[in-house]
Amino acid sequence: MIRLLIADDHPVVRGGLAALLSADPGLEVVAEASDGDQAVRLAAATRPDVVLMDLRMPGVDGVAATARIAAGEAGEPAPRVLILTTYESDDQILAAIEAGAAGYLLKAASLAEIVAGIRSVAEGQSALSPQVAVRLVERMRRPEPAPVLTARELDVLDLVAQGRSNKQIATALGIGESTVKTHLLKVFEKLDVGDRTRAVTLAMERGLLPR
Repeated sequence: MIRLLIADDHPVVRGGLAALLSADPGLEVVAEASDGDQAVRLAAATRPDVVLMDLRMPGVDGVAATARIAAGEAGEPAPRVLILTTYESDDQILAAIEAGAAGYLLKAASLAEIVAGIRSVAEGQSALSPQVAVRLVERMRRPEPAPVLTARELDVLDLVAQGRSNKQIATALGIGESTVKTHLLKVFEKLDVGDRTRAVTLAMERGLLPR
C-alpha cells in the first residue's frame, strides 16, 4: 500500500484526485493540503510515501515545499515528491527537479499515467511526462551561455594572461591595485573559478580571450 499526500490549492481538483486515487486498491490518500506549508506539516505528521505536489499554491509554493521536504523537514527518510501541475516551462521543471522532486507530470496525463508515476517514484525511480523529458533533454543539449564580463574585466584578464602582476596591470590601465583585485574577484565569481590560471584557461575555452 502506497500512502499519498495530495497538495493542491484547488479543492475540486484536490478532492477529485483523492477520490480517483483512493479507488486504486494499492493507494491510500492519508492527507490533503491546500498550500506548501501545510503540505510539509502534514507530511511530517502522516509520513506518506509519496507527496503529489502542485507547483503554484498561495504562500509557500510547490518548489519551496519540495525543497523543505527533501531537506528533511517532514522527517527521514523524506517522502518522495511527484510534481503534478499544469505548468511546464523550462525554469519551472528545472527548479522542481533541483529542489528534489522525483518526478514531474502534467495534469493532462491520464489516471493510468499518474498511478504509474506514483508507483515509480515510490519504488525509488523517477517519473517524467514525455513532454517534460523532451524539454530536459533539449535543455541539456543547449550550449552553456558564456558569462558576461565587462570590458574592463576583460582588459584585466587579458593582462593576467600575459603574465602581468596586479601592480603591473594597475599601472598599464591607470587604476589602483585594489581595483584590479576587485575586478579579478568579480571575474572569478562569474567564471566560478578560484585562481588566475583557471580563469584565463576557462576564458580562452569559452572564447572570451584569444588563445
